[in-house]
Amino acid sequence: MAFREKYQRLQRLLQTMGTVLIAYSGGVDSTFLLKVARDTLGDQAIGVLGISGTVTPAQVDEARRLAASMDATFLTVTTDEFSREEFVSNPSDRCYHCKTALFERLWEIAREKNIPYILDGNNADDQGDYRPGMEAARHMHVRSPLLEAGLTKQEIRILSQELELPTWNRPSSPCLSSRLPYGIRITSERLNQIAQAEAYLKELGFAQVRARYHNDIVRIEVDPQQMTALVALATEVVQFMKSIGFIYVTLDLAGFRSGSLNESLSLQSAHK
Repeated sequence: MAFREKYQRLQRLLQTMGTVLIAYSGGVDSTFLLKVARDTLGDQAIGVLGISGTVTPAQVDEARRLAASMDATFLTVTTDEFSREEFVSNPSDRCYHCKTALFERLWEIAREKNIPYILDGNNADDQGDYRPGMEAARHMHVRSPLLEAGLTKQEIRILSQELELPTWNRPSSPCLSSRLPYGIRITSERLNQIAQAEAYLKELGFAQVRARYHNDIVRIEVDPQQMTALVALATEVVQFMKSIGFIYVTLDLAGFRSGSLNESLSLQSAHK
């Protein structure tokens, strides 16, 4: 199916739902979904941003600006995942518990406003990775219309560009807790440390970057073609990373890749 046909299918899905509440983060997928829902349903589409220590204040501010630029109805809620041991203990299904905390809050709003559907931004490509958050969506009866329409990430980027959304070429930015290996406890201090590291690297011009937390070690991932540039800045990068609490600073020679901490799960499965 051509991606324009998928886009039309998405519009038809939204029209059938009528009134929707959208789990909105300001990322590529949820921004596109909110835009299409706003254009299709008007004020019957409401975006809701969950605020917690897993997202940076800069991300929240940008999400607010984006929603305002689309003239979208927009709410914020505070989520309580940090009060849940099953989240902060950081098991391999951490995302399930984080998303459950968010969806529980969204259903409270939906019931108050008599909104029958909650939507998220999962797309067709998200079926290929380990994503316990998608299982939470299924259990909490949250629909994924981008996935239902068959839209891939690249198709969403193309359509976002046509809709003049500034997110069309932005790197994916999952929550900060995804930078900690499973089993390392999630604390606000560690997430703040990661946020500072990545903000600094982005200021240096490394847009596609991850600062992976390994206790005293920060493992930096950048695109392979930018590794030479990062090494050239090694002295100042090491100095900064030590100033925020890391002792050792490493560059991952495999380069940037989304979900790299899931590689340990694959290795464990292979050795069973």
